[in-house]
Amino acid sequence: MNNQNLFAADAVFISDQTEQDMVLKEIYDHLRESGYVKGNFLQHIVEREHNFPTGLDTATLGKNIPNVAIPHTEGEFVNTKLIVPVALKTPVVFHNMINPAQALEVKFLFMLLDNDPDGQAALLAQVMDFLANTPVNELREVLNFTDPSAIYAFLEQKFNKRED
Repeated sequence: MNNQNLFAADAVFISDQTEQDMVLKEIYDHLRESGYVKGNFLQHIVEREHNFPTGLDTATLGKNIPNVAIPHTEGEFVNTKLIVPVALKTPVVFHNMINPAQALEVKFLFMLLDNDPDGQAALLAQVMDFLANTPVNELREVLNFTDPSAIYAFLEQKFNKRED
């Protein structure tokens, strides 16, 4: 699979929202304005996150790595294929995808957009591969970045390097 356009410089965000639904709305507003998602995307991503949480406890990846979440919804609400990185200035509570009763303080989102109904599993696998195979010190660093262009450059390089 070609990773060439999995990221867009105008779809990397830093959010200072402190509530999950507000983070998703803030990102949705930008994505909708850019034409990446459809008008009904917000309702569906919020609903899906509530019913099927996407928080990931990163403790197994290494020490002091911020928890992440990988929110996504069905392809019919999306106009493109994209991974949307979102750094959170303040940890936001998401629930664990493995143990939904467990609340996790998340500092970074990888929002998945894929207009191919079968494509999300592949995007999710790529994010999981990135998390599992990036050296701990680099992972800790990028998940704490607060500059969208630095996040974009790092992820573009790392994801494209995987294909070499």
